[in-house]
Amino acid sequence: MQKQPNSRMCFVCGVENSLGLKLFFYTDDEGRCITRFRPREEHQGYPGHLHGGVISTLLDETMGRVLMHENVFALTGRLELKFRKPVPLDQELTVVGELTRNRSRAYEAKGEVRLADGTVLVEGTGFHIRIPDEEMERAREELEFWEVVPD
Repeated sequence: MQKQPNSRMCFVCGVENSLGLKLFFYTDDEGRCITRFRPREEHQGYPGHLHGGVISTLLDETMGRVLMHENVFALTGRLELKFRKPVPLDQELTVVGELTRNRSRAYEAKGEVRLADGTVLVEGTGFHIRIPDEEMERAREELEFWEVVPD
């Protein structure tokens, strides 16, 4: 697996964001984006279960990164989730994103949140709009930190 870069202040991957999740992302040999996350008590919604907003965030970021190995940055245009089973706290989750359709200005992806035994808890689909080059230039200062960091 190839490790993807992290940013400085992103809520999900920012290594200097004191309130962030500080997750690491990888591209596997099949081109899928993968991360792992062990939710804690402060991530709960209903007692003992991961908050739906955090679940949405995990899938949004993971599906949005499916073309990161090609240095493609995108914004989410649509995110749809199917919550199959409650997501427990204090168990390692694997989140997987996979490209389903690639166009010149946008792409589509699907994703899952799974338990260690492979049980699928949440499924998602997303439509992602590539960020234009001129917008990327405006964000260059933040992206100068965009680098692979040790686990």
